[in-house]
Amino acid sequence: MKIILTHEVSGLGTAGDVVDVKDGYARNYLVPRGFAIRWTKGGEQDVAQIRRARKIREIATIEQANEVKGQLEGVKVRLVTRAGEAGRLFGSVTPADIASAIKASGGPEVDKRRVEVGTPIKTLGSHQVSVRLHADVVAKVGVEVVAA
Repeated sequence: MKIILTHEVSGLGTAGDVVDVKDGYARNYLVPRGFAIRWTKGGEQDVAQIRRARKIREIATIEQANEVKGQLEGVKVRLVTRAGEAGRLFGSVTPADIASAIKASGGPEVDKRRVEVGTPIKTLGSHQVSVRLHADVVAKVGVEVVAA
């Protein structure tokens, strides 16, 4: 099935790309979550609009991405959440939580869709997350999760 991505999907493409995926993946995951729309001839006009909006938001050059990477790696991110006695969190830390904690720590504003958490963060302590700034630039950010 041909679809048009409306958001960046890791391993598949960025917003505005027209990709061919299995029917079930598109029908059950991408379209219901708003990551993609079905491809139509009229949808090609939407692709141009999505690409224009993406160019405005994205980091244009590798130099800019490396500059933001330097800022991110110099920031100490501390996230205060509720936790039980054994150090397990009530829920987990989301990419949106991490993006807002980066901003609160004095770092640059980061889109939550660019924050990649390998395994869900469900315990207190120090964790590493990746922030994909550009296709070739990934910043590693240390996040310390402490109890409230």
